[in-house]
Amino acid sequence: MALGWPTMAVVLTCAVAVMLPGVSSTRYIVGANMGWTSNVNYTAWARAKHFYRGDWLYFVYDRNRMNVLEVKKRDYKSCNSEHPLHNWTNGYGRDVVPLNVTKTYYFISGRTKGLFCRRGTKVAIPVK
Repeated sequence: MALGWPTMAVVLTCAVAVMLPGVSSTRYIVGANMGWTSNVNYTAWARAKHFYRGDWLYFVYDRNRMNVLEVKKRDYKSCNSEHPLHNWTNGYGRDVVPLNVTKTYYFISGRTKGLFCRRGTKVAIPVK
């Protein structure tokens, strides 16, 4: 039995869809095995990765010492935590941040008036 053109088109479309690789999001543990703490080079950590819209950041840290604030670029540079765009701290030291927008995200630890930020607890995440 011969297949008509509309049926062939549906079969071909399904076959192509099955062969395409799936797009999946990635969850990154910020700082890998070091977590979110002071004296880690987060710039080097982020530079070695490619972040895409739909990925996730997972911040693991000592909840009594650190927090996770999303800030503007100028506040990232100066370690100013007074006007965060978003406070991702949930109180457990295990914060998940979805990267839903193509932009550069700026995160700092704003505890102790920027002391940890000035010690390097900050990261810029460029999302494609």
